[in-house]
Amino acid sequence: MTRHRNGWVLWVSLLLALLLGLVPLPDLLQPLRPYWLALVLAYWLLEAPDRVSMGKAFFLGLLGDLAFGSLLGEQALRLAVLAFILDRFRARLRFFPLWQQALTMGVLLLNDRVINAVIHFVMGAQQLPWTYWSSPLLGALLWPPLHLVLDTLRLRRRS
Repeated sequence: MTRHRNGWVLWVSLLLALLLGLVPLPDLLQPLRPYWLALVLAYWLLEAPDRVSMGKAFFLGLLGDLAFGSLLGEQALRLAVLAFILDRFRARLRFFPLWQQALTMGVLLLNDRVINAVIHFVMGAQQLPWTYWSSPLLGALLWPPLHLVLDTLRLRRRS
């Protein structure tokens, strides 16, 4: 048995993450929506840094801005900051146990939420309600299953 890398998984997973961000949710569940684009991008930045870079993260953020109707460049900046931090600490993070990676992702998603709040404050845009600060916790809880699913797809065995 040999392992082969599935090149399509990267682009399909990022497209699916973008689409998951567009799925309408009831008002009660809207604050709990995880930042799927950041979670999937973080996986690829950790596991395949040769295929995803800070420039691609910025471009993906611009696509997210256009798709979600947010301030142009907002998600691009947020994802570029995430990519920079993950690139800087990649060598350590890859060897953390999955539960520690999940905690780290929660902190990174919280950092993303802070960047979002600062951008909205500086631009004079309306701030999100305090309930939106709970989504990084859900993102941290979703990290282990997301990581395992993407690992399985990326490293599928061929007989």
